[in-house]
Amino acid sequence: MIPTKKEWTEALIARHGRELHQRFSSATVAICGLGGLGSNIAIALARAGVGKLRLIDFDHVDITNLHRQQYKASQIGRCKAESLVSNLQEISPYTEVEAVIEKITEENFAALLKDADIICEAFDSAEAKAMLVNGVLEQLPQCYLVAASGMAGMDSPNTIKTRRITNRFYLCGDEVSEVADTIGLVAPRVMLCAAHQAHTVLRILVGEYEV
Repeated sequence: MIPTKKEWTEALIARHGRELHQRFSSATVAICGLGGLGSNIAIALARAGVGKLRLIDFDHVDITNLHRQQYKASQIGRCKAESLVSNLQEISPYTEVEAVIEKITEENFAALLKDADIICEAFDSAEAKAMLVNGVLEQLPQCYLVAASGMAGMDSPNTIKTRRITNRFYLCGDEVSEVADTIGLVAPRVMLCAAHQAHTVLRILVGEYEV
């Protein structure tokens, strides 16, 4: 049986306290890219009670995604954004989730992201990462940006870290590892980086900032 919204809210308030819940539930977070990083970020933020998630990706679920991304075998071939919305509705039925099935470009990113409180960069491509980071910093200075760099291979999990680059720009990862130079992306290390990004979002929302 799905709990009522009142029961759901009371459970989150009991866990986080009323003030933190209010900050989480009133926030809008955009997640750009719904692969190993983005799908895990979305689930963590939904469980924490973030009020609105905008999920942006134009790709479809592939069998090669299933070892590190939060999709099901039955969703192979479906749009990632729609599939993740479906999964989140089971996990957190009262989170407002918006699926945007669109490729983020230099021309459209500002319109897609301008009303977000915090933007999570979760792309695979270095070029796409650079485009989004540069664009947000230049054109959306009112938004916080939490990006990722370096989570591949079997190196120690302790090398994954969060660094504050500027007042509104955070970078999570080891900042070194490249997929081409390692065995590739391994689920636990990717999830660690995603957890850093999700927790950084929550810390920003409650006014806790890296030094």
